[in-house]
Amino acid sequence: MSPLAGKFTPSPSLKIRWAVFFTVALLALAVRLPQLGERPMHTDESINAYITGGLLAGEKYRYDPQDRHGPALYILAKPVAQLSGAKNFSGLTESELRISTVITGVAIVLLFGAGVEIFGFIPCLIAALLFAFAPLPVYYSRYFIHETLFIAATLGLILTGWRAWQKTSLPCAVLAGFSAALMLACKETTGIHFFALGLAAVIGWRFQAVKKLPPLRIWTVLFVTFLFTTILLFTWGAPNWSALVDLFRSIPNFAARAGGQGHEKPFSYYARLLNGSWSGAMILMVAVVGFFIAIRNRSTKPGFITAVYALFIFVIYSVIPYKTPWLALNFWLPLSILAGIAVEWAWLTLPKFSRRVMISTFIIVVGISIAHDTRQLVFRIPADEKNPYAYAHTGEDMLRLPLRLDELARQNNLPNPHIAVVADDAWPLPWYLRKFPQTGFWQPGQETGAADFFITSTDVSDALVERLKTFRPEFFGLRPNVLLILWSPATTNSPAGAIPPAKP
Repeated sequence: MSPLAGKFTPSPSLKIRWAVFFTVALLALAVRLPQLGERPMHTDESINAYITGGLLAGEKYRYDPQDRHGPALYILAKPVAQLSGAKNFSGLTESELRISTVITGVAIVLLFGAGVEIFGFIPCLIAALLFAFAPLPVYYSRYFIHETLFIAATLGLILTGWRAWQKTSLPCAVLAGFSAALMLACKETTGIHFFALGLAAVIGWRFQAVKKLPPLRIWTVLFVTFLFTTILLFTWGAPNWSALVDLFRSIPNFAARAGGQGHEKPFSYYARLLNGSWSGAMILMVAVVGFFIAIRNRSTKPGFITAVYALFIFVIYSVIPYKTPWLALNFWLPLSILAGIAVEWAWLTLPKFSRRVMISTFIIVVGISIAHDTRQLVFRIPADEKNPYAYAHTGEDMLRLPLRLDELARQNNLPNPHIAVVADDAWPLPWYLRKFPQTGFWQPGQETGAADFFITSTDVSDALVERLKTFRPEFFGLRPNVLLILWSPATTNSPAGAIPPAKP
């Protein structure tokens, strides 16, 4: 149970507790499944899909230290896609890929059920509800990127690490080492979280929020498990030792990326993102209250450490110039727990009547706000540039491109057309052209040779312009302010207005 100001959070029996969290998890699953394959594939999703497709086709995994993350997402996605019958890249669908992160998002809700003995029933229930229904976690658990799995591994490390520390439990130390390795196999920025968690634990010990440090055998088991699991994951279970060398080589690459590389945002970016909707503003306000409660009441030991961790991780990510909205999930984890601590405080300290009125009002108002924001951001405008979560997102106009190519190929009696793509950055076109096996990709200025159709960016070279004299253009919006041109033979019979081109 979690002590707070000399009192204890009321907690139901074990059976009732798990019945509650399983119910919340099932509701979380129900929220995430509708329209799962309708949102266009983001560039990052399409790259991850391409890697997964190669693994399905029997290719060996190779860790790329330049601009790719670790193998954890593909380890999960491959068997899930195989269960659906996918055998290669061209056979994959959006839903078959995104179901992996949907499952992970639901698993986070259940992990909070395992954290009741550490944080208390009410804080864990509130955190589970926020992860189940709030727009930020719902949106990105329907996104085929590493972030949701990373958050699940982080929560796993916090829960098992605390038990290993407080109970001197070797099995929990093994689980903590595995969770830490899984974090690293998701994102190379794991070191930031290890640093923040370690510093929060030291401060907790210094201010007597915890009274003892783990014995050496706990550290040894945790580190050995972490090292073994890291080797196993990055080498894909094979003697591929170069992957470990590449892992060290990735450090300067990601250190350079922290400088921004076109994704620079001000210090206040994440605060404005979290505060950008009614539900986010209310949850952030309650979490701030929970932060001060946890800092003031050091008797809530895990709550105190969580508050310190939340502060460090928020400041570090805000200072780093490179910022993307999905990284806000790193704050949503501790903020959800802190919001739960604030609700617990209200439950335990306010008079009975005030407690019922305040908490009931809070649940109704926040619940309605969350339902509105989730419906709007996740389902109504998931790829719109007005959506703060749809960052540099592929436009819905891209959904027309393969349909239009298929139509033009039939009209020109081309059952297997040759398609030449000329663009500096072609992603996510490999995903949308995966059904056309005779597709090649070239950089601007390279000689493509003859092709039935060309797809280019707007900056077409003079040499290619000459080749395209007998072709006619149609415009498609790739991303906000980014256009692609589909060049088809001028003899095509269909009228140019059959499918209206995208507006520039």
